[in-house]
Amino acid sequence: MKLEMRKVLNRYMLECILLVISIAIALMAPGFLTPSNLLNILRNISLQGVIAFGMTMVIIAGEIDLSIGSTVALTGVIIALTSGGLAKAGIMPMETGVIVGIILAFIIAALVGLFNGWLLTTFKMPSFIITLAMLNALYGVTAIISKGFPVTTLPRWYNMLGAGQIFSIPIPAIILLIVFVIVSVIMNRTKFGRSVYAVGGNPEAARLSGINVRRVKITVMIAVQVLAALGGTLVSSQVMAGSSTFGRGWELNVIASVIIGGASLFGGIGKVWGTFIGLAFLGVLINGMTLLNINEYVQYVVRGLLILAAVLINTMQTQIKK
Repeated sequence: MKLEMRKVLNRYMLECILLVISIAIALMAPGFLTPSNLLNILRNISLQGVIAFGMTMVIIAGEIDLSIGSTVALTGVIIALTSGGLAKAGIMPMETGVIVGIILAFIIAALVGLFNGWLLTTFKMPSFIITLAMLNALYGVTAIISKGFPVTTLPRWYNMLGAGQIFSIPIPAIILLIVFVIVSVIMNRTKFGRSVYAVGGNPEAARLSGINVRRVKITVMIAVQVLAALGGTLVSSQVMAGSSTFGRGWELNVIASVIIGGASLFGGIGKVWGTFIGLAFLGVLINGMTLLNINEYVQYVVRGLLILAAVLINTMQTQIKK
């Protein structure tokens, strides 16, 4: 009985820690467990969360993408500029022009992912270096085309995507759950998902078993960029503007959520559910410290130490399983 309990605790350690932290915060901050606050947490983690599921695929495949924050900024600016530009030229009203902007932003994001994947697989360049360079390049492009100022030429209905609700549930939260289900099915139920794990675990063995390693890596690099465009669409809709300052530092929070959730930066290990728990972990932590009026600088220290502890626990769990 004790052995079984130990196995359960070892397997669901992060969930247990999340539960303990939630109970502790609820006892100290009575407003924490209210439905409105819980939905607020879900809405807050949604913008970065949709990208985190794409990053999970990338990290499991043994790669990384640091340029997703730049894509978030670029997406919002492209949508706003396209919407305003088409309306100003008299081609179509802003209400429909924004749809063209969204489509264009997604296409550009996919092309960025394709370019990253092409450099990665053709020239064997480290994805860290490629995407670090793209992080700066895309931010520069975004600042140039927006002239360094927020672009606000967006129709009123667009705000519904980032700030609207369906049956009192925030639309970004619904989108987060839809993306979670889709990526979970892909990674757990499809041949492609198994290929991603195989490529991340041992690329050469995967190649010898007939898996197209190049195609798998390019596909996951495209996927995370497309989901970054989705995150950029949501944040620009929420603020009703596009700006080169959006998305800065998001890559670190997104990667932290994936790693806290049990994924290995060496590839081959990770779960979409784990990423969801990692997102919830950070969301609850930030929300709880805000409700408790903890000093902003202290929040950074606490967040850093708890992230380090969560990663240490996941590392120990992995070693125990081996």
